[in-house]
Amino acid sequence: MAQTTSAEPGDLKVERKRLVLDANILIRGCLGVRVNRLIATYADQVDFFVAEANVAEATFYITELAKKKGLDQQVCSETLLSLMRVVQMVEDSVLESVRDEALARIRDPDDWSALALGMQLECAIWTEDQDYFGTGIATWTTNTVEINLKS
Repeated sequence: MAQTTSAEPGDLKVERKRLVLDANILIRGCLGVRVNRLIATYADQVDFFVAEANVAEATFYITELAKKKGLDQQVCSETLLSLMRVVQMVEDSVLESVRDEALARIRDPDDWSALALGMQLECAIWTEDQDYFGTGIATWTTNTVEINLKS
């Protein structure tokens, strides 16, 4: 006979939604408004993650893109630091166990770390990069990610 347990509503733990951010989403978060708004709106319901390599990539490009767009580089860098208070960075060494599988699935080998993180966390990736399509991990773009965040 199956055992049953009774639980009070406050005893039930619902796992929070998780979402991996690609470097291009961090960059958009520093140079625009929409990504920041979405992260701020859903930070109390969703755990956002990013691979260490993607933070390094975003940091490099933010400086260059800020120059090109005539934006204050210091403000853009501070915006990245602000985002990283909400987004949890995962060291690339933690992803080594799935590196080979991630590399086998993705067209651009430079994108392996975000894919590996999505594989390890068993969650979707928020990206504008089509190289993630067909990897076996759900992907969302900025135009569609709110559908996932609301569900």
